[in-house]
Amino acid sequence: MLVTRGSSGSLLDDGNQVRMFKTVEVDSVDSTAAGDCFNGALAAKLAAGGSIEQAIEFASRAAAFSTTRLGAQDSLPCLAEL
Repeated sequence: MLVTRGSSGSLLDDGNQVRMFKTVEVDSVDSTAAGDCFNGALAAKLAAGGSIEQAIEFASRAAAFSTTRLGAQDSLPCLAEL
C-alpha cells in the first residue's frame, strides 16, 4: 500500500516493512492535481521499468513541482522540467 501525505512525503507498506519517502521542498501555490500528477508519474516510471523506489521518488518530484503553478492541467510538468 502506498499512501501520499502531501508535503510530508509518502509511505510504502509492502507487507514486511513500512518505508517513508521524503519529497522535495518547493514554494507551493496550488495543490490542485498534485495527486493526479503523482499517480501518473508513478505509473509512467514503473511502465518504463523503474523500481517502486525510483517511481515514488520521481512521482514525488513531479507532484511537488506541479504545486508551484496554478491550476490543474497547466500545472503538470513535462519530463524535461523534472
